[in-house]
Amino acid sequence: MKAIRFSQAGGPEVLEFVDVDLAPPGPGEARVRHTVIGVNFIDTYHRSGLYRLPLPSGLGTEAAGVVEAVGAGVTGLKAGDRVAYAGALGAYAEAANVAADRLVSLPAGVSDETAAAALLKGMTAQYLLKRTYAVQPGQTILFHAAAGGVGLIAGQWARHLGATVIGSVGDDGKIPLAQANGYAHVLNTRGGDWVRQVRDLTGGEGVPVVYDSIGRDTFAGSIDCLAVRGLMVSFGNASGAVPPVDPGLLSARGSLYLTRPTLASYTRNGRELRETADDLFAAIAAGVVNIAVNQRFPLSEARAAHEALHSRATTGATVLIP
Repeated sequence: MKAIRFSQAGGPEVLEFVDVDLAPPGPGEARVRHTVIGVNFIDTYHRSGLYRLPLPSGLGTEAAGVVEAVGAGVTGLKAGDRVAYAGALGAYAEAANVAADRLVSLPAGVSDETAAAALLKGMTAQYLLKRTYAVQPGQTILFHAAAGGVGLIAGQWARHLGATVIGSVGDDGKIPLAQANGYAHVLNTRGGDWVRQVRDLTGGEGVPVVYDSIGRDTFAGSIDCLAVRGLMVSFGNASGAVPPVDPGLLSARGSLYLTRPTLASYTRNGRELRETADDLFAAIAAGVVNIAVNQRFPLSEARAAHEALHSRATTGATVLIP
């Protein structure tokens, strides 16, 4: 089969489209023939070496497709079943062997493209808004990268939960898109004093929670946007890793809390995974969340997909088509 591999960390140019052999599924595994592959910022962290992998390596953690075969001991899945997964490395390929307990069955009303575009991002929005910090009606919150894949889902979902959502973008051209996806106020972090604007919008109090996937460029400002005893949720590094933080900063800014959550910690077992995915699929089915797939690339052009991500020109979800 064809797959993307890389043998050294670096920029998009290290990605290679090569022929590889795929063994039969082992015990507890299922072989999934991919129909659509999700592209996420964590893929760029793996490729660049920010999150180190043993090399050479495959890439990608999210895809949807059809079960082709199952290994010994697998129950509840059979050839022909529509499934998706998020978190198993090696999704940038025509097929993959995946631990069966990390696969979720797709309901009839959710297409393969929607699942591949939404599972990782949507489950991330689910745990952020409902478990990392349980957003309540009437609250005003700040969510960075409002026009990104997670941001578009989170804006819609947080509005449905009754929150007033302030979003940030890095380009004025993205403001209308964010506004159309649940954000009551959209600020440009590359133009103007966005920290002061957040304070003005909250009567000087600040927000109880900031969701920040940008990292280095917005971390300090995000801290300054928080209300007393507010929670800083740092869940990504799109602009680079956040420097070490002195705990004294948190006390000086009003006894703040800081967390660095990951999807893996919120889907530790099959039950948590299914509950999280089912909540997402229910929100999609109910029209609470609409998934926008705005960029599609052939699998062979994964390098171009990563270049588009780094340019910050993408909006919504990006997918690869085998």
